[in-house]
Amino acid sequence: MKAIWSSFDRLERVMRALAAICLMGMVVVTCSDITVRFFDRPIFGSEEIVSFLLTLVIAFSLPYSHLEKIHVGVEIVFRLLPTKTQIVLKVLTDILSLLLMITITVMMFYYFYDTWVSGEVSMNLEFPEYLIIFALAVCFCVLNFFILRDIVIIKNIKNQIISATKG
Repeated sequence: MKAIWSSFDRLERVMRALAAICLMGMVVVTCSDITVRFFDRPIFGSEEIVSFLLTLVIAFSLPYSHLEKIHVGVEIVFRLLPTKTQIVLKVLTDILSLLLMITITVMMFYYFYDTWVSGEVSMNLEFPEYLIIFALAVCFCVLNFFILRDIVIIKNIKNQIISATKG
């Protein structure tokens, strides 16, 4: 089981690097576009390129943001609760999050398929949008495994706490 989780950790690092590359691409395109506008030669489709790269930055950074717990949480009230209650609430929250993310993942794959079949492309560059949607769906799928890992780890901790209090 550790081999599977370590492979997901490597995947998360690769995705984080891809997010950084896309972010750097956004900077390069934006700065280049601003620079060449002084010579009346704006980069055609730069807004689309930046918006696609932004979508990829967000998508590739989903597992990292989950691992680092940089999402919004209500910590003030949560810390005042007993440890067992915190664990139960954490497991319930993770299960609900997993169900929501699985639903989003499935719907993203349906959306990918619909845009692929329809041949939808971007307005200016005529770039096939389904490629970006597919990347987003895959990143949500990877996020599901990280949430699942949290549930498994928390349940193991809960079992250890329960067995320690009994003994």
